[in-house]
Amino acid sequence: MDAPFHNKVYIEIVKKIRYMIEQDGLKKGDKIPSERELSERLHVGRSSVREALRALELLGLIETRRGEGTFLRDAKTNRLVELLSSFILQDEKAIKDVKETKFLIEMDCLRLIIHKKTDEKLKNLMKLVQEDLIQDEEFFLNIVKLADNHLFYRIWLILSDFYRSLNMDQGPFEKRNYEALIEALLTSDEKNVLEAYKKLRKLSI
Repeated sequence: MDAPFHNKVYIEIVKKIRYMIEQDGLKKGDKIPSERELSERLHVGRSSVREALRALELLGLIETRRGEGTFLRDAKTNRLVELLSSFILQDEKAIKDVKETKFLIEMDCLRLIIHKKTDEKLKNLMKLVQEDLIQDEEFFLNIVKLADNHLFYRIWLILSDFYRSLNMDQGPFEKRNYEALIEALLTSDEKNVLEAYKKLRKLSI
């Protein structure tokens, strides 16, 4: 059951890069080694290094500047997100909680949307669903953005990235279920919204 975790080499590389940053005494604003340098120093492939850097960027620990390189950010400004992500990276038991926590955040975002004036954006999202121009991850990315809570957004992005990387089954994209969820949101009825969401996610709770 733990195979997907062990097969993800980049997760171990993330830990090594973070350790290397600490050992080298790098501070906010310092440039970190390039993909090629990291690949040579850590004795791993560049594609795995690239995935690891993407994870670190999602954590808010580094930023890439076009034409300049990759630089260390101030982790203190993203402490909660960093701690959450470190927990997921280092604790195998936490893997099973990724899916549940992701879904809980999505439900909270739906509750927030109910109390905000987002009808036009929801109608635009409905068009994308009806015209088969969107899939599950993009759909809920739009939902989380509409909730307009930056912390939820950052945490959801990280959870979604791990959810995807761990090859968790998302099931088929059943258009009608997504349409029903948007219709419920447009009525601003929380009970209907949550029932539509649980049906979409095949939840029994």
